[in-house]
Amino acid sequence: MKWNAATMIGTLGALWTAREALRRWQASRYDLRGRVVLISGGSRGLGLLLAREYARQGAKLALVARDAVTLEYACEKLRGAGTEVLGVSCDISDEEQVRDMVERVAASFGRIDMVVNDAGTIEVGPLSTMTTDDFAEAMDVNFWGAFNVIHHALPHLKSGEGRIVNISSIGGLLSVPHLLPYSTSKFALTGFSLGLRTELAQRGISVVTICPGLMRTGSPVNAQFKGNVSAEYAWFSVADSLPLLSMKAERAAREIVRASRRGDVLLVLGLPAKLAALANALFPSLVVRGSELIARALPQSSDPSGVSGRQIERRVPSWLTTLSDRAASANNELT
Repeated sequence: MKWNAATMIGTLGALWTAREALRRWQASRYDLRGRVVLISGGSRGLGLLLAREYARQGAKLALVARDAVTLEYACEKLRGAGTEVLGVSCDISDEEQVRDMVERVAASFGRIDMVVNDAGTIEVGPLSTMTTDDFAEAMDVNFWGAFNVIHHALPHLKSGEGRIVNISSIGGLLSVPHLLPYSTSKFALTGFSLGLRTELAQRGISVVTICPGLMRTGSPVNAQFKGNVSAEYAWFSVADSLPLLSMKAERAAREIVRASRRGDVLLVLGLPAKLAALANALFPSLVVRGSELIARALPQSSDPSGVSGRQIERRVPSWLTTLSDRAASANNELT
């Protein structure tokens, strides 16, 4: 066969078509109807969008969140749409609370088929403003919280059918300036999740690691900011809203649910995140040096006091954050 550009393009197209057909077949084998899906951080943002998508495909839901008011509001909306849902208020960083929560879910539904670890915390600011407690809190929620849920839910997952979905981040594949506690904890979650996949494969339990880039969930209002908080909020909220940098969260939720049905190993979401992950794999030193330049351009301050996004006076034109603002309203971020 004579290889030319047309032949290569045709071959790649055929391989892509075959790959997509295989992925659809893999997803079709795992029917969500009647399955019980436990979602931590399911009361707002991406967690709530995942709950809606799993419910749309016929799953029963157990939503877990710390804030009882936000959680009940989310559960009422889902019940109004005909979904069977249980809401359990729980701090996933507290192992005893997690143990009790898992037992309550298992007793209520008689089973747990899938665990989705989406609960997380994020703090934005330069290293000079971060304390040991900031790193500890990020680890407690983003890593140990997921670990606690998995540890206590694992005995309930059926061999050959169970699924664990860990929502990490592109920040768990390459470290992001001014997000050091967050990136540290997400690196830990990514490593644990990928290693857990290999350990549980012999039991037929699939562990799916998700590394999204920026998504328009409306989360900046509930993020924590340190240093020059107005400037930090400005760059973070604008980046989170711009279509070229961030992806629509509803599409991300659909892709995550499909990946969970297929039992994918790793899914990186969003073109900027895919390109960043590829560049980091091929040219890690170049990516780190590029991050150094970005860090120098970001606001600098040593003020250690922190505030949430909703407490910060906005300093950028509202049209720059319109998409994120709409998402915050739609995804229960303002409750």
